[in-house]
Amino acid sequence: MSLPRFFLPALPENPHEGGLVSLTLEAAKHAHVLRLRPGDALELAWDQGQVWVGDVVSIRGTDWTIRLVRSLDENREWPVRIEACIPILAQLSSLDDVLPGLVELGVQTFQPIVFERSEYDEHKTKNRMDRWQRICERSAEQSHRNFLPEIRPPESIDYLLKHSSSQRWFAYEEKQTQMDTTLKLQNFVFTSGPEGGFTSKEITKLLDAQWQPISLGGSILRAVTAPCALMGAAALQLSTLRR
Repeated sequence: MSLPRFFLPALPENPHEGGLVSLTLEAAKHAHVLRLRPGDALELAWDQGQVWVGDVVSIRGTDWTIRLVRSLDENREWPVRIEACIPILAQLSSLDDVLPGLVELGVQTFQPIVFERSEYDEHKTKNRMDRWQRICERSAEQSHRNFLPEIRPPESIDYLLKHSSSQRWFAYEEKQTQMDTTLKLQNFVFTSGPEGGFTSKEITKLLDAQWQPISLGGSILRAVTAPCALMGAAALQLSTLRR
């Protein structure tokens, strides 16, 4: 059984066996929910990529002291950058259900996109960003990621049209022509539409910008389903290349 993992923001200046560190307030609350006790083992990860096994030394309210036991030499990250350009949805809370699966599959960067059919409210979206970051952190801990994914401020479709990645997929249910959808072990970015899908104008822009339309089967997927379906299809290919 894997140990619970907690991300901490700042790597100690000289991490060493027997060194003591403290949990953040958020991590302490999570550890309390998990009912950890002095002597219990856990894993600490820093966003610089280092991971250590530790054990709980003492608990005084929200002040948790952890002793470093040994460094873990592991890397569960993809060797390439994977970016999910997720659509802003009418119900912002719907993205709460989209993010965990994408984090588990290895997305490193989330770029929200405001499409024509997105019901975008700048104030409400800004207020939601902290929650999305916390969701990503919890998901990264549960899936034992080495790095925390990044969530960027929303952008318009122009961001996609200027994207420099050579591997760019977008979900398109009306894709007709056969194209080579083979991925290489290179940076990869994908996107899908909001409720109601892309407009015909947006489809034309994406095709003109050399984005590759991808069919995800015969059925019409919901806006909350398509991103994970795209990433799952990509992960299956990339996993065979990294071996």
